[in-house]
Amino acid sequence: MASTLYERLGNAEGITAIVDNAVDRHAVNPLLAPRFSGRDLPRAKRMGALFFCMGAGGPQTYDGRDLRTAHAGMNISEQELVAAIDDFVAAMQVQGVGAPEINEVVAILYSLKGEVLRV
Repeated sequence: MASTLYERLGNAEGITAIVDNAVDRHAVNPLLAPRFSGRDLPRAKRMGALFFCMGAGGPQTYDGRDLRTAHAGMNISEQELVAAIDDFVAAMQVQGVGAPEINEVVAILYSLKGEVLRV
């Protein structure tokens, strides 16, 4: 059995598919779409996948902005955070990720709320 969350999510290929799907969902989610309109979505996907891979225990190095800096001045609400997490859950379900891994990812994402909410 795969030991790290990175491996259990399908390594870089699986995580990239999850992030791509989630960002596509963000772009059409009524609560989130205004924030993604006119943005460089391929870059958001690329940086998101690197961040997610590194955070899940992969060998990738994320050299982008930290979460607090990336979300500074955006005044993100808790409802928007929940919507974003819901999009990630749906993306993981599409990829066939199991409930234990989904729960682990949700816990990690929610633990980061202080870095993104209303900063």
